[in-house]
Amino acid sequence: MEVYQTESEAINVPMIPLGLKETKEVDLTVPLKDVICEHYGEDSSLFEKEIKEFMELRQAMRTPSRNEAGLELLMEYYNQLYYLDQRFFPPHRTLGVHFHWYDSLTGVPSCQRALAFEKGSVLFNVGALYTQIGARQDRSATAGIDRAIDAFQRAAGAFNYLKENFSNAPSLDMSGPSLCMLVRLMIAQVQECVFERVTLTTPDTHFITQLQVAKEAARVRGSVSSVLVEDFSSVLVKDYVPFS
Repeated sequence: MEVYQTESEAINVPMIPLGLKETKEVDLTVPLKDVICEHYGEDSSLFEKEIKEFMELRQAMRTPSRNEAGLELLMEYYNQLYYLDQRFFPPHRTLGVHFHWYDSLTGVPSCQRALAFEKGSVLFNVGALYTQIGARQDRSATAGIDRAIDAFQRAAGAFNYLKENFSNAPSLDMSGPSLCMLVRLMIAQVQECVFERVTLTTPDTHFITQLQVAKEAARVRGSVSSVLVEDFSSVLVKDYVPFS
């Protein structure tokens, strides 16, 4: 994980980034053409260019750059999946395509035909990429702290949306308890960044202010630690998340 940490020597508390889920190649060309012909009664050869562009987009999102451009790529593919789901994946039929993804922590493979698994895995990678961007910020200055706060908040939002809207995921990293733990972990990192920002912008001569900041930090740490300990103590998360 060191590759995702800031190189600033002034930072004492490293943030925790997540690795992205990996996926196998999948070719949707023939299934999509079949739906175009059978369901819509159109000549599928007229849409070869669009199908090719979609497949190239999926191939590109397998290895996104670890920056805002990578986020845009993942979100572009996620949005395309939304329209694909509406037009090519009706509830009463399946295209017979299997989506293979690997657990972000253990590397254990999972497979489902449901497009929801593909969408959920992409959204997980959006959140994971935000954690990497947040951990890489230089938090020795307020601008870097603000960027880190924004990234970790967005990561928490992605994981929370995933927890609320995608169920029955076959991989443990996308299970309810794991996602709940990740949301709280991201919130804890936001709180750490907020504390760093207040400390950075508060003059050392203001003893009372510094004391109030320390008391608030202790209170937040206690509340966040209690819920994280509860999450990590659950059987599923305890056996799944690495000790170090």
